[in-house]
Amino acid sequence: MEFCTAATRTAKRGPDNYFTGEVWLEPLAQTPLMDVQMVRVSFSPGARTAWHTHPGGQILYVSSGRGLIQKEGEPVRAISAGDTVVIAAGEKHWHGAAPDCAMQHLAVQPLIGGSGADWLELVTDDDYGG
Repeated sequence: MEFCTAATRTAKRGPDNYFTGEVWLEPLAQTPLMDVQMVRVSFSPGARTAWHTHPGGQILYVSSGRGLIQKEGEPVRAISAGDTVVIAAGEKHWHGAAPDCAMQHLAVQPLIGGSGADWLELVTDDDYGG
């Protein structure tokens, strides 16, 4: 049996070039056995990711609060605690908290070539507002 390497469990503020608003990232597990990482992401109301893709796809599990997600070419969609969202490899999207409510989710993604995400442009207020 292989145990995942426990991360430091210290949340760090998400960088401004990848996030709008206050976002905290807490690595929970990463194992070289499977090249997968799991991160708890906490968004303050109105905070969100930039547009991005994942080379190996991503699974999001909303653990608390309410949020929004948009896949390129689709309308903005509401998500809330208990929802699971699967994002296909290479699919351009963003996600974040609702304007009036914080959100926390677990993000699980394979690491392809050492990378879990390819970051793109910030989400505009117009995109966020749907």
